[in-house]
Amino acid sequence: MVYFRTFLFLLLCLGCLLPAGADITLYVSTQGNDAWSGTLAEANVDGTDGPLATITGARDRIRVIRKEEALATDTKVHVAGGVYPITEPIRFYPEDSAPEDHRIEFIGDENNRPIISGGKRITGFVEEDGRWVVTLPEVASGAWDFSNLWVNGERAQPARTPNAKNPWGDYPPDSDFFRTAGPVMAENAETGKKDKSSTAFKFHKEDLGDWDSLEDAIVVTFHSWATSLARIEDIDRKNGILNFTGPARWQYTRWQPNQRYYIEHLYEGLDQPGEWYLNKKAGQLYYIPRAGESIEDAEVIAPVTEQLLVLEGKPEEGKFVEGINFSGIDFQHTEYPIAPEGHSDAQAAFKVSAAIEMVGARNCTIWNAHIGHLANHGVWFRRGSQRNGIYESEITDLGAGGVRIGEGSSPKSKNEATECINILNNYIHEGGRTFRSAVGVWIGRSSENLIKYNEICDFRYTGVSVGWSWGYAESSANHNRIQRNYIHHIGLGQLNDMGGIYCLGISPGTVLRNNVIHDVISHPELYGGWGLYTDEGSTDILLENNLVYNTTTGGFHQHYGKDNIIRNNIFAYSHGPQIIRTRAEEHNSFTFEQNIVYFNTGQALGSNWKGENFKINKNIWWDTSGEAPQFSGQTFSEWQARGNDVDSIVADPGFINAEK
Repeated sequence: MVYFRTFLFLLLCLGCLLPAGADITLYVSTQGNDAWSGTLAEANVDGTDGPLATITGARDRIRVIRKEEALATDTKVHVAGGVYPITEPIRFYPEDSAPEDHRIEFIGDENNRPIISGGKRITGFVEEDGRWVVTLPEVASGAWDFSNLWVNGERAQPARTPNAKNPWGDYPPDSDFFRTAGPVMAENAETGKKDKSSTAFKFHKEDLGDWDSLEDAIVVTFHSWATSLARIEDIDRKNGILNFTGPARWQYTRWQPNQRYYIEHLYEGLDQPGEWYLNKKAGQLYYIPRAGESIEDAEVIAPVTEQLLVLEGKPEEGKFVEGINFSGIDFQHTEYPIAPEGHSDAQAAFKVSAAIEMVGARNCTIWNAHIGHLANHGVWFRRGSQRNGIYESEITDLGAGGVRIGEGSSPKSKNEATECINILNNYIHEGGRTFRSAVGVWIGRSSENLIKYNEICDFRYTGVSVGWSWGYAESSANHNRIQRNYIHHIGLGQLNDMGGIYCLGISPGTVLRNNVIHDVISHPELYGGWGLYTDEGSTDILLENNLVYNTTTGGFHQHYGKDNIIRNNIFAYSHGPQIIRTRAEEHNSFTFEQNIVYFNTGQALGSNWKGENFKINKNIWWDTSGEAPQFSGQTFSEWQARGNDVDSIVADPGFINAEK
């Protein structure tokens, strides 16, 4: 018996030394070498082994270990602090997946955060007439081009005219823009009739000088809920016509005859601190420093890559990237080039890529990341991605939006569906710096997603957009939950037709619950700054327990839809009508009940309340102005006589200091 116990003890001890049951632990450091084993946190004394130098090196090392030792274990890769510059995205493929029921974790040093940077630091500036100037041979040779720049961690403004007091701020004054002088009529290729052009508009001749740098310039024009970024093909100065190299999605002057626009990436516009210009032919970068910036120690970074991290499965073949997690790692600096034909999206900066993209990813997560200083979107969970998430992260300073989920079309198979994505407890802000129609969180044709406990603010269009189907066509977006988010300062007086939360299409099981939404402000010349917005065909959506206040044109608006339920919400202080219904249809639009509507404009309802195909009852209405509120042009008694709000009351709900 003694011998047996001794043998068993020795066997157990040997088992502790065998790799089969042990986790794999690797290290990555800016002082590392991808030729080393990665099993040491620091280089050994003789410099023959130590940490790896890159996450890509760690990926490759894990491949070798698994191939040689066939280990089914967890893997932890500790990434030391510092900047890890890349010139192409870090990629993971199905063969890089964790073994079943195990995980691969890339863990950053919380006290000295690692930064994956797609940027390159620019040095060698000299000062000329108050400007910093440097020659970049890679730009002159055509090997490098960029349209974004960061100085000391702040996005710099491409030189523009007219100047803006705050290029990305709210409520921009009219002096920040030029105005179109009217449409250019052209033959419509589809109808054969004369129509407003999408490739040209008339300009006021005094606005545009005979500038040499117009070849590099971008004309940014505001089209209601989107902007176009156009390149100039030629200028007809005699007739005052600007012609562009490609079409905008919307015809110029479709929404108003005097559209706002400005011109950037223009050398002649380089005239105020924080602006920069890149002369591509000469390879010269110009920058006017802000107060307090020093040419000796300024950190000037321009991007060299469009993406930073890509998980690239093949869901159509049933091949997925699985079980890979990133925590405590920051991702910064990307480029998104404006094509020779310009750039124009119909909505939500739909065509723009993301710095981090996952295709066919399963059970992959991002935790505690700082994702920012980007030219494009932050994170995109794409085709075939399921049961992934981003948690407790900050996503900020974005050329486009924060997080995207799904695609614009329905999946061809269950494997290609994007679903069950968690976006929890994140701070998503300062978006739409270049592509102003981008949103904080966008859900396309995707289902069973949870958007919860996030703060979303400082976007120029919409906070959360859910669904991507117009009208009553079948949609693969359903059972999405947008709950307990704080969504504020949306629109910023720049675009129109927006919502704090914006819905599209048939969405059974979708719930908007317990959100706080305020300061949804559209541009005053057009319509559309709403708190909760059920747009074209929105159907079977529950909107309950939300607090919505200080919106331009309504706390709730339904363009058209079917059988939505709006209950137990507080809608307060819309600047115009409080509750909007635009289209009367042959079916029930919605049920609106048990809500408190609190206002000071005299206008309880706006737009179209014809017919009887809506249910509205058990609400409290109160106008603090002291005026008797109007209900679609009727008194409350007349409104009730139509069978509406029969069990509702006009009464002070008793809020304490509601204005605050």
